[in-house]
Amino acid sequence: MPDKRIHRGPHPTDMKLFNAGAIFDLRSAIDDFSLLLTKGYADKSALKLVGDKFSLTERQRLAVMRSACSDESLARRKEHEIKTADVTSHPLIIDGYNILITIEAAMSGGFVFIGRDGCFRDLASIHGTYRKVTETIPAMKLIGGFLKKIGAENCLWLLDSPVSNSGRLKTLIGELARENQWDWEIELLTSPDAKLKKTDMIVVSSDSVILDGCERWVNLARAIIEEKVTNARLVDLS
Repeated sequence: MPDKRIHRGPHPTDMKLFNAGAIFDLRSAIDDFSLLLTKGYADKSALKLVGDKFSLTERQRLAVMRSACSDESLARRKEHEIKTADVTSHPLIIDGYNILITIEAAMSGGFVFIGRDGCFRDLASIHGTYRKVTETIPAMKLIGGFLKKIGAENCLWLLDSPVSNSGRLKTLIGELARENQWDWEIELLTSPDAKLKKTDMIVVSSDSVILDGCERWVNLARAIIEEKVTNARLVDLS
């Protein structure tokens, strides 16, 4: 069945799954899951143990998984984080789908979760195909305007080439960059994660695997949403 969505908004069940009454159990589940990760338990088995304990649905388990981290990961991420005020005149390397989809979700009323490490994350998934939505161009303009405001220069966007429509998105981003005189380059890579973890540039991402491997990163999605998307549906699971 073709994907006919025009927004990156909430799943029909999200209002119930993430209402005020569910937050206590979700926070408790994140505490338990983070503790098990700290003790060296495997992700999948730990998540099943915690999810079964609190009778969580698949989407609730996904929120817990994306919001939790071990004590070691938390300490490392905080140690390597660069504040947005300190990126002026520094080149940035951007995990393209990661930030774009999060901003799209926030702008379209999707739930955005504040994780243990302070990152803002959504539950959207592109399942191997990126579909442009109503919020795509406004989200790109919001990101571009914010980057210009904080003085970020020489931004390199990385997109996953195996994801369908990445070529079209690259063209769109390039057109917007030229129209707005943003100093951007866009690359299609089979595995952007590898480059993001090895680079000496400041990384823009909230992907846990990347944050646990890169040398410097900035919490750009959070900064943009807090300042520019004031009606975002935030769920604080930190």
